[in-house]
Amino acid sequence: MHNRINNIEKSNDFKGSLIKALSFNKKYIPFIVTALILSMLSSILTIIGPDKLKEITNIITLGLMTKIDTNKVNKIATLLLVIYILSFIFNYIQGFIMATVTNKFSKDLRSSISNKINKLPLSYFDSTTIGDVLSRVTNDVDTLGHNLNQSLITLISALTTFIGSIVMMFYTNGILAITAILSSIIGFVLMVIIIKKSQKYFINVQNELGEVNGHIEEVFSGQNIVKVYNATDEMIDKFDELNDKLFEDSRKSQFYSGLMHPIMGFIGNFGYIAVCIVGALLVLKGNISFGVIVAFMIYVRLFTSPLSQFAQGMSSLQSASAASERVFKFLSEEEMSKENNFTKLNKKDVKGNVEFKNVKFGYSKDKIIIKDFSASIKPGQRIAIVGPTGAGKTTIVNLLMKFYNIDSGDIKIDNISINNITRENIHDLFTMVLQDTWIFNGTIKDNIVYNKKNVSDKKIKEVCNLVGLDHYIKTLPNGYNTVLGDNDNLSSGQKQLLTIARAMIDDKPFIILDEATSNIDTRTEKIVISAMNKLTKNKTSFIIAHRLSTIKNADLILVMGKGNIVEQGTHEELINKNGFYAELYNSQFQTSN
Repeated sequence: MHNRINNIEKSNDFKGSLIKALSFNKKYIPFIVTALILSMLSSILTIIGPDKLKEITNIITLGLMTKIDTNKVNKIATLLLVIYILSFIFNYIQGFIMATVTNKFSKDLRSSISNKINKLPLSYFDSTTIGDVLSRVTNDVDTLGHNLNQSLITLISALTTFIGSIVMMFYTNGILAITAILSSIIGFVLMVIIIKKSQKYFINVQNELGEVNGHIEEVFSGQNIVKVYNATDEMIDKFDELNDKLFEDSRKSQFYSGLMHPIMGFIGNFGYIAVCIVGALLVLKGNISFGVIVAFMIYVRLFTSPLSQFAQGMSSLQSASAASERVFKFLSEEEMSKENNFTKLNKKDVKGNVEFKNVKFGYSKDKIIIKDFSASIKPGQRIAIVGPTGAGKTTIVNLLMKFYNIDSGDIKIDNISINNITRENIHDLFTMVLQDTWIFNGTIKDNIVYNKKNVSDKKIKEVCNLVGLDHYIKTLPNGYNTVLGDNDNLSSGQKQLLTIARAMIDDKPFIILDEATSNIDTRTEKIVISAMNKLTKNKTSFIIAHRLSTIKNADLILVMGKGNIVEQGTHEELINKNGFYAELYNSQFQTSN
């Protein structure tokens, strides 16, 4: 994963990332353009202000020797007030527009990521932590939306003010304009250097946020294991290492960004001094009026202030660019192939034939797990798949469910290749009960009828009674309406029973039980096996089990070793054969003398 993040960092394209963000935002471009125009108008009106102040100053200065023309002053002051009020209104409207647009943009982006997650193959998540994906949905999207909003308006406003100030300064007095510009050139140079220097730190911050989130998610979800193995200190050390990296890069990125304000403040003050000195000399010579100096004092502030705003805007753009690269890198990941015009199997009409024909598969090209797997399953058969760890048992199920595409060979359901059946259709034919239980935040009833409609309370109670869960549920304060969450008090066995009840409600022609009894005690196991026998009646079922006692009644046992079937037959046949299966079975019941 770290290599993956480093590759993202190295491939970061500042302009390209922003273009992708703006392209995604194209339906809002008319609103953005409107907001930018209003921002420009607001800046232009602000620039006109000093020229009017110059006129007021000259009238007052002249009036000190004669009489101040208060009517003229009032007219100019009223015009100035109107100018600043309009500037405020334009600024307010553009702020409202951009806030609305960026929030809708962030909403659309999150929706796109959510849709993308459902289109990505499982192989992507094999190499990426959940925390990193979550960081893209939350931190990166928020950073992109917020900073894009701030940076666009800031940069356009600053650019308008900057250019407008130069125009007005030369319009007012060329010598003072040159003086102000020359005194601020150093600010431009420093700004470019700082932006170049800080870009890599903004990229690192977004990547390291993903790593920190990934680590926290892993530790939080495995708290019991961490405590049992006394690995708290090690996990804290790992977190501290990641947190220190994040702190260091955040500190450097913020440090370089923060440099701009004091530097620009110094440049602005230096500009004031230069304008005052040169302006005083010009006043003494009678080349300019005192009002020109007053106007230039404001113009110098308006001229140097955009430099600081440029720095702020570029800092925001850098953060937006780094976040954009991660978000659109995710959105550009290769999706599962589209499945158009495929055969649609109706689960009510499916007979239940399954055939594996010379299946070959590896999670990577150089590591082949399933080498030449062939098997023929008849409708209604209970097929047990056994073998040592790493033999490929779960992989066979993953291929059957089309979570991964086989490298060669074929898998057929009712004589139709799964290559011609959509994934959604295949998933609609199978019910799965896995070793790792999944309970979501909701009532017990909601968890049992997950994604099923019009299931009666009577049916739910019958199923729960069948798996031995009804008595426990009745002891709860709210019974079937008890809300479950991350911190519920269900035991591992009770959670497994609940998922089995969910599978029984989900009436489908194929059933996959992957270590479904691994977390259940021996007494409960008998209840569950009885329930599973009823669950799998007249349905083609695949049972993966390490406890070989649970699959004695299987119609066919496939014994796997190194990606192939090494033995097959019923329990009695394989025991009598006294081969690999018999060795596995007997090893589970050996007792020391």
